[in-house]
Amino acid sequence: MGRKINIGVIGVGRIGKLHVEHLVYRIPDARVLGVSDIAEDAARQCAARYGIPIAARDHRVLLENNDIEAVVVCSSTDTHAVLIQEAASAGKHIFCEKPIDLNLGRISRTLKAVEDAGVKLQIGFNRRFDPNFRRIREMVAEGKIGTPHILRITSRDPAPPPISYIQVSGGIFMDMTIHDFDMARYLMDSEVEEVYATGGVRIDPLIGEAGDIDTAVITLTFASGAIGTIDNSRQAVYGYDQRVEVFGSKGMIATDNNTPDRTVYSSAVGVQSALPLYFFIERYTDSYIAEMTAFVRCIQDDTRPPVTGLDARAPVVMGYAAQRSLAEHRPVRLAEVDPA
Repeated sequence: MGRKINIGVIGVGRIGKLHVEHLVYRIPDARVLGVSDIAEDAARQCAARYGIPIAARDHRVLLENNDIEAVVVCSSTDTHAVLIQEAASAGKHIFCEKPIDLNLGRISRTLKAVEDAGVKLQIGFNRRFDPNFRRIREMVAEGKIGTPHILRITSRDPAPPPISYIQVSGGIFMDMTIHDFDMARYLMDSEVEEVYATGGVRIDPLIGEAGDIDTAVITLTFASGAIGTIDNSRQAVYGYDQRVEVFGSKGMIATDNNTPDRTVYSSAVGVQSALPLYFFIERYTDSYIAEMTAFVRCIQDDTRPPVTGLDARAPVVMGYAAQRSLAEHRPVRLAEVDPA
């Protein structure tokens, strides 16, 4: 064990409470000194449940506390950039849920503020810390499958989010596929140069009326020459469908869905096994603990965070390229969206 890192958590909705629980009970080198939420009752209830001394409505209470060394930002997406900038100005290290922002200019200004302040920023792309996906990354990097040729990612939710969420989320490419865009870069260790997206409304007409789609297939062209495909659906009736395959010159590596158990029941009428774990909290519990442990450790050891601000920017660029591709019915190079 290293020295304890004192942390404040900003925003204690579903994901914020999850991080608080892990920090309090499962990460011995972390100490949560305070929580804040614009719904002050939520902050107070969270603090009382987990024995946290400070609960506030105003996040600045945490930023002004000299005993707090780092903050975990779990508030709504539209607040991320300003909160990161304020935390950096206050000299706090920062973990922030994705995305930093949906505006590339604001992202760039935010990353500049972090760089100028000399603090650490880690972004919450938790799937990088999933043991299955991490093993695929390691085997690809070790050359186990030779030169990667094809990447396939399947990512399907068990049920659509509320229409009120879809109306402000930035759309499927920004709130759902963004994880898969990051995973594609991570697994292949190569930048994406071109995106071609197609999709439609196959599940709920209200999603289309909100200006979004609920079903998509995206083709990626990597700088290495490899090709990737991502397929997304807002509704898989059998559960949370999360699968990956990388095919190369010497072989293939793949990972299937996680299930509550690995038993298979066979009888005269068929063969049955358990459905996939239902949603992201159940499926990715270990990865959430691992990513927060990595954040604490990078502060302790004064090392680079494993998921940087630049890692957060790239999937947003890919999201805009996918949106343009869908609208214009053509492949879009990332340089068209972000010449830098």
